[in-house]
Amino acid sequence: MSGALITAYRTISPLIPGVLRLLSPRIASLRKFRELRRGLFDDIGRKLGAVPKPACRLWVHASSVGEFEQARPVIAELKRRVPGLDVVVSFLSDSGYEARKEFADASAVFYLPVDTPADAKRLAGLVRPDIFMLMRYDFWPNHLEAIRDSGAKLVLAAAALPPGSTYFHPLLKGFYRDLFALFDAIFTVGSRDREAFETTFGCRNVVQAGDPRFDQVDERRRNSDERAARMKPLFRGRTVLVAGSTWEPDEAALLPAWLPLRERVSLVLVPHKVDRPNIDRILLDLRQRGLDAVTISSIDDRFDPKTQVLVVDQTGYLAELYAIASMAYVGGAFGVNVHNTIEPAVHGIPVLFGPNHRKSPEAGELVEAGGATVITGEADLRQALSRLAGDPAHMHEAGARAGAYVQSRLGATRTVSEAIERMCH
Repeated sequence: MSGALITAYRTISPLIPGVLRLLSPRIASLRKFRELRRGLFDDIGRKLGAVPKPACRLWVHASSVGEFEQARPVIAELKRRVPGLDVVVSFLSDSGYEARKEFADASAVFYLPVDTPADAKRLAGLVRPDIFMLMRYDFWPNHLEAIRDSGAKLVLAAAALPPGSTYFHPLLKGFYRDLFALFDAIFTVGSRDREAFETTFGCRNVVQAGDPRFDQVDERRRNSDERAARMKPLFRGRTVLVAGSTWEPDEAALLPAWLPLRERVSLVLVPHKVDRPNIDRILLDLRQRGLDAVTISSIDDRFDPKTQVLVVDQTGYLAELYAIASMAYVGGAFGVNVHNTIEPAVHGIPVLFGPNHRKSPEAGELVEAGGATVITGEADLRQALSRLAGDPAHMHEAGARAGAYVQSRLGATRTVSEAIERMCH
């Protein structure tokens, strides 16, 4: 790699461990970062030392769990395609690692070490990958260069270059041009991303493949969970609103907006946090509004969707519960960002969410496709729900548009997997 910023970074980066040692006693997040990486290389060596030499080793890196979910369908497909494939996974965030540290298809899951030239070279020598697949972003120059120098092929998958992001800053474009040049193949989410890689950064190995998460949610739809199938008869003949990944600001708008429709529309509430204090808060809120509720952990044959709200107090249900929904509300967009809008859309139902969705391009595309509606508060949420519940033709049309949007974006998993399979041989 060349360029003034890359050279400066390479010069300064060996100082990072010293800076961390100096600051970590005062900054809890840095202290945790260091503690989680203590003994890291010995741990990786033990795990990989127990693995026979593989026919091909794929190293997948994800910043956190959201990016890893984009990799999962590719890993599964490659496991079917490449006999003897060994997979290792690294994370930057502790939340990503904790969520997927027991991932069954990987021989090792570990934290990415600090990005110094020495640690990067040591890690690449320990892992000895044939192919390195980076999901979406999280570019660490020393690690990328060391992996490239080890002889591995580098793949960037689910790549996106959002307009206005730091990639396009005049002072940083040269920096990213050097980094992107390290990759043997770049698979973008959309056509605008592909064009930006080609025209702005001079990349010639770019393919518009899409987002593998679409394939994952479609696969999950076709293999619906038995638990959700058992729920379906309870709501037979009812219009069902499933509100998924909700936070308190979502519920503050949702509940009063839904109340006038309660006789026609059943509500399934799936909060983002299912710890006991949050579930108790929700149940109290419902009681204070004069609403009866049943938790999914205590549901029995006496449950009446005409008069009771179903509150999901366990994890692992949401994606399947969308299968019983007539419409969906997705939470998070009255906070930092909307949660997963693809999961309900794949079931061919209209989707509603709040205003903060800029970090999820698929949410905006879903709105453009006519399959989703952005709401700004209780009043327009009430209006949107009333229109959907009162006009079945409109609800069906919006749902069909949502489903068609997802179906039009399938295929990324196959495109990326076929390219990596060729690299393995």
